[in-house]
This record gives sequence, structure tokens and C-alpha cells, in this order.
Amino acid sequence: MEDYQVILPSTPLSTYVKHYWFLKTSSINPAEIRTAPTGHVCLMFHRGKQIFSTSEGNWQPQAFLSGHESGYTDLLYFGQVNMICVVFRPFGAKAFFRFPIDDLKGIRVSVNDLNDKKLIDLQNILIDTQDHHHCITLIEKYLYECFQPMAEYNLKRIKAAIQLIHSGTTDVRMLADEACLSYKQFKRIFTGCVGTNPKEFLRTIRFQKALYILENQPHINLAQLALACGCYDQSHLINEFNFFSGYTPVEYLSVCNPHSDYFSQS
Repeated sequence: MEDYQVILPSTPLSTYVKHYWFLKTSSINPAEIRTAPTGHVCLMFHRGKQIFSTSEGNWQPQAFLSGHESGYTDLLYFGQVNMICVVFRPFGAKAFFRFPIDDLKGIRVSVNDLNDKKLIDLQNILIDTQDHHHCITLIEKYLYECFQPMAEYNLKRIKAAIQLIHSGTTDVRMLADEACLSYKQFKRIFTGCVGTNPKEFLRTIRFQKALYILENQPHINLAQLALACGCYDQSHLINEFNFFSGYTPVEYLSVCNPHSDYFSQS
């Protein structure tokens, strides 16, 4: 049995935080899941059993900050899972943490290694706090205390570029022009704010868009899907699915229901 709940942030934080999710399972049997890159930096808290990454050969920390991933990860959990996740908008984590967000790329950094006593205290309190809304109150108190907004001009530039990406633009120079920056300036600012470079982010969002389309148009054929999500052709779509999920689109649909963590509202 699985209990999954999504709760939206308070209005002042909604520019930077997409949502919070809670996951609780009651199974005592081992289970394996595969995760794919989502396009988000996340702050994760395990209140139940920790999860073992079979891809990386190690246990996930009890609480950690997770950067952008470039490929899929296989995870194994034993016993009950009880997790809280803060899902930041693409540029959101930059407003709360005082180090280059791209330092997190491809890794999970334990809260204990971030040299942030308030975050460690939050971790310890959340372990024993079961009411979801009280958990969010505690998390948002922490976020408000360490909030340092991005410079308005950079925020507008990055938001404009991301909106273009959502609309299907794949040319980084066009994104730089929209942001009124040179190619090199745009790449540096985007990477520092989002946590991965524009080309890698574009690929992740294209994959997430394919999942979203499959979620809402389950009978679409692969040629139509390739065109709709911005791939060059069907072969390109298959290669991208293999890279991000380890499956072809047909194989993916045979093992799980498509869901976009990036575009879906829950």
C-alpha cells in the first residue's frame, strides 16, 4: 500500500518552490524502483528506512540535497518508506543555499555535510513529526530564514529562457538572445542558477515533455511523439529514452505508467 500526497507552498515561496510531496509505504518486502532525471533540485528527508542505490552501490543519506541527474538510478528499499521532498523550481534552490548550485550536479549531499546547523536541526525534528502540514510549517520557517532572493534582472532572464524552453525552443543562442546576454554569459549565469548547463537542461525537459505527452495522450504513436517533444526523429526519441530511463519508449510503457515530475501538477 502506498500513500502519496502533494502540497503546494505558501504564496511568497511559490516563485522558488514548486511543491512538497510525502510518500509512505506499508510494505515490509524489498522493492526496487528506477528513477529518471526530473529537471529539479530537491531537498529530501527519510523518516523511515533509508534507500540503497544499486546503481551507485551506497545508501542514500537520511536527509540530503540532490542536484540534477544526467541518467537513471536504480534504488532498492527494505521495509517501510516514509519520505518528505521539497521540490524546487529550476532556479529555486539558488535562493536558499550559499554555494554554486551546479556543485550538486549528479550527486546527493548529506545535510550533515552542508555545514548548516538550522538544516540539521530541521532534519532531527522532522524525523519525529508525522503531521504533514506541521512538517511544511517547519520547512517553510527554515526556508524563510535563509531566503536570499536572486537579483531581479537575472531572475527575469532565467524565467524568460525557461519559458522559451517550455514552448519548444532548443537553440541555446536563441535563449541567450532572449535573456539579452552573450552566449558565454548566458551559459555561466544559467548554470549557476539552475545547476546544470542549458543543453543538459534542455535534454531533460524534452524527456519530461515526452512523458507528459504520453501521460495525457496514451495512444500517440512514436513518430508523432518525437515531433511533439522536439526530437529530430523516432530514432532520436528512442535514444533519449534509453539514456534517461534505460528503456525504449515501448519498454517503458510496459513496466510503468508515464508521469512527468516536471510538467504534471501532482
